[in-house]
Amino acid sequence: MNETLTIRTTINGRKRTIDVAVNHTLLDVLRDDIDLTGTKECCVVGECGACTVIVDGRPMNSCLMLAVEIDGKEVTTVEGLELDGELSALQAAFLDESAAQCGFCIPGQLMSATALLAENPDPSVEEVQEGLAGNLCRCAGYEQITKAVLAAAKGVPR
Repeated sequence: MNETLTIRTTINGRKRTIDVAVNHTLLDVLRDDIDLTGTKECCVVGECGACTVIVDGRPMNSCLMLAVEIDGKEVTTVEGLELDGELSALQAAFLDESAAQCGFCIPGQLMSATALLAENPDPSVEEVQEGLAGNLCRCAGYEQITKAVLAAAKGVPR
């Protein structure tokens, strides 16, 4: 029998009280318990970035973080980027620049880019590449992804 703990957290702006198994990752809880499936499970060893979420302003691999670690913290998933049914400027730029090829890595890419732009609203190409270095794209769409991040930083309208 798994031991559980009750945690209190804010996920995508919504305060939650959740009973979590102490051995479950944040990825497990997001996908299986809360039904936020935008965060993708891929390598499960923190190498690919598909499971990236933002925890207290920092991008984190949710596959490497135990769910109990988010107690008292604020988590944003890809589902939390839209506001009132409208895509964020970054999400819109990903569409406009054709950055979402198969789409599997895109939630993690978006979360890392969101954290990057929050810290550095006017990054250079090199800074974008460094900020997204932990996110792998199997379709090799790096050029379009970089262009999308730079377009969002410049506030290019749709």
